[in-house]
Amino acid sequence: MSIRHESQHAAPKVVREAAVAVTEIKRTNRLLLIGSLTVALPVLAAQLPEERADAMYHIYDGGGVTVSGPSILVRKQFGESISASANYYVDAISSASIDVVTTASPYTENRTETSASVDYLYGDSQMNLGYTSSEESDYSADTIHFSIGQDLLGDLTNVTLGYSRGSDEVRRNGDADFSDEVTRNSFSLALNQVVTANTLFALSWETIADEGFLNNPYRSVRYLDASSTTGYSFESEVYPRTRTSNALSARLRYHLPYRAAISGEYRYFSDTWGITAHNTELGYTHPLGDNWTFDLNYRYYTQNAADFYSDLFPRVQSQNYLARDKELSSYSSHSVGFGMSYKLQRESWKLLDSASLNLAYNYLYFNYRDFRDISQSEAVGQEPLYELSASVMRLYLSVYY
Repeated sequence: MSIRHESQHAAPKVVREAAVAVTEIKRTNRLLLIGSLTVALPVLAAQLPEERADAMYHIYDGGGVTVSGPSILVRKQFGESISASANYYVDAISSASIDVVTTASPYTENRTETSASVDYLYGDSQMNLGYTSSEESDYSADTIHFSIGQDLLGDLTNVTLGYSRGSDEVRRNGDADFSDEVTRNSFSLALNQVVTANTLFALSWETIADEGFLNNPYRSVRYLDASSTTGYSFESEVYPRTRTSNALSARLRYHLPYRAAISGEYRYFSDTWGITAHNTELGYTHPLGDNWTFDLNYRYYTQNAADFYSDLFPRVQSQNYLARDKELSSYSSHSVGFGMSYKLQRESWKLLDSASLNLAYNYLYFNYRDFRDISQSEAVGQEPLYELSASVMRLYLSVYY
């Protein structure tokens, strides 16, 4: 029951420090969606999404970054074969994160995202075509996505192929002469299988090829400099202009005898920058009475650092590629979440089939293993390792008609 599920495949990457915030909002929204869907028995038969409208307000707060804003989603069916949706999403971003306070000034800005998609149902096949546009003061992104799914073996198996292409423009505030481009191509393959009347298994693979200006135009790296009063100086980071990543995930959902459901997922990620990551998620959904549904979830993530990352380089221009982005460092994170949904009474409603009021909260903790907090006055290279905690909260109303 996530308002963001319409644009999961096409959402553009937000540059600068808000990237991790927006990513975590999407992850936690998807956790709630997974839990809510497992209450029902797994059914894979091709069918159009329900007609619905969602209004949501979300807020992320942690590590000196605050991201908040509303989102509106509307989906409408036309006949028995076509369904269309539109989504409007706003992020109001303010940042005084560790990277900003040590190398630049705090900033505020807005990111606006609009998306639209169409689903077409033909027999046991379902096709989806979607477009997403995102705009902020120094970054523009346009993404188109297409997927086709086919039910097999008496609707017990579904295979879906997907492709998306993104074209982004990177700019730098205060520098009218700077502009660069990023092209993203993503290919995906997913298999969903009904194992038993109560069990659904899903296996998916995705590869993404990025090309262009892939680093942050504002971020710097630091290097040892005996002539500096701090013992180090800064220079601009430099990334490779290509990156290819692969991700393989497996998910299992099981419907318990007393209407509740459990879910589990494992995801493995690797890329050409030398990063490998492991992600494990567990979820539990429990209906209470006819109107209440509660969700609990836990997520653990860990990765190693990129080949060209360092918290402190030995000298200026010590290698071809340089990075000090903490999201390219070696770190782990934990996320614990809680969600609840209340189905509103509808005895006297005439235009609506049903409605629900939903609240979800996640607590996040990040432990960086080789990124140091240089805002602390310690010997160079001996500063305390950085830690970050954050909260994500979403409140939204869903109506079905």
